Amino acid sequence: MSVLINVQPLPEAKLPKPDIRKLGVPQLAEWLLSHGFKAFHAKQIYKWLWQRSLKDFSEMTDLSLALRNALEAHFGFYPLSVQEVQKSQDGTLKVGFSLYDRNLVEGVLIPTEDRMTACISSQVGCSLSCKFCATGFMDKKRNLTAPEIYDQVFEINQQALKNYQARLTNIVYMGMGEPLLNYQNVLSSIEKITSPDGLGMSPKRITVSTAGIAKMIYKLADDQVKFNLALSLHAADDEKRNKIMPINDSNSLEALKEALRYFYRQTQNRITLEYILFGNFNDSPQDADNLFRFSQSLATRINIIEYNPVELAPQFQRASGRVLNQFAAYLADRGAIVTVRKSRGMDIDAACGQLANKNKV
Repeated sequence: MSVLINVQPLPEAKLPKPDIRKLGVPQLAEWLLSHGFKAFHAKQIYKWLWQRSLKDFSEMTDLSLALRNALEAHFGFYPLSVQEVQKSQDGTLKVGFSLYDRNLVEGVLIPTEDRMTACISSQVGCSLSCKFCATGFMDKKRNLTAPEIYDQVFEINQQALKNYQARLTNIVYMGMGEPLLNYQNVLSSIEKITSPDGLGMSPKRITVSTAGIAKMIYKLADDQVKFNLALSLHAADDEKRNKIMPINDSNSLEALKEALRYFYRQTQNRITLEYILFGNFNDSPQDADNLFRFSQSLATRINIIEYNPVELAPQFQRASGRVLNQFAAYLADRGAIVTVRKSRGMDIDAACGQLANKNKV
C-alpha cells in the first residue's frame, strides 16, 4: 500500500542558501561583478545549470576553482529527485518525484510510434476540486518552482533515453495542478525548456492545459506565447460543467469562448478542446451537438478522451466504445477536427486524471 509523506514544507526564506537557478543571466552577471569576477562567466554558468542540468559546482570545469568555491559558498541547489519509476503494460512510465521539502509530485512518459511525450505537473496538489480527477481530491500544498518543473522534463527525457533510446518530442502541462494558477513559474520553465542554452525544444511542441481561467487566457494572449493551449472542457453546457468543475461558476462557457477567441486572434495558435466522455452524463447526441456548437466559432481541434476510473469518484463511468465512436463521428461528420485519445498507463494510475501522489516511500 502506498503511503504519503505528510510534512510541512520548508519555507523558502529558511533555505540554507539562495537557489542559484532562480537567477537569470543578468542577475548572475551582476553577482559576478560584485564579487570580483568577470561578467561573461554568467552565460557559462547558465549553460551548466540548464543545458546540462548540473547540480554540483565542482563539475563546472571551465570555471576557475576560485569561482566554483565562491558559488558553492553563496548558492545552493534544491532539485527534485526521482523516487520511483513504474512501467505500464503498454510501455507508459510514471515517475514519482520527491521535492526538497519532501513533498511529492508525479510525471508521465507516454511513448508512441512517432512521439515521446512528457506529461508534467505544475503544482503539489490542486485547488480546483474537479469531481472526476484524483488530484482534485488533494489539497493544494504549493506551486512548483520553474526549476522543479524543468527538472521533471529533464528527468523524464533521461527515462526516454534509457528505456526507449529516444528523446522527448512533446511536453504537455497536464499533470498535477492548474498551470495558469502558477503562471510565472510555468512560463519561466517554458522559457528555459525552449532556450538554446536549455533543452532547445520548440514551443510548438509544448501544450499547456487549463481547466479554464478566462482572465489568465487573456494574459497568455497579451504575452504573445508561442506554445499551444488546451482547454479541459468536458461539458459544453454550463449546468453540467458546473456539476463537475466548480471553476465554471466564475468562468462560464461564454466567458471562456470570448477568451479563446482573443487568444487565437493574438497568437494564431489553434486551441485544443479536451473532452472526457462519461457514460450517461455527457455522452448523448445533444451533448455532442453542444460541443460542436461551442467549437464552431473557434479555431479548435477536439480530443475525445476515455474516462479513467478514480477510486474517490465512483459515480463516473466510462462511456462504451460504441457510444464513444458515435460521439466522435457526429463531430467529424460536421467538419470538426476530432481525435480519440485512448487510455495509457491506467494499470499504474498514470492515465489522464489519475495522478494523486501514490508513490511508495
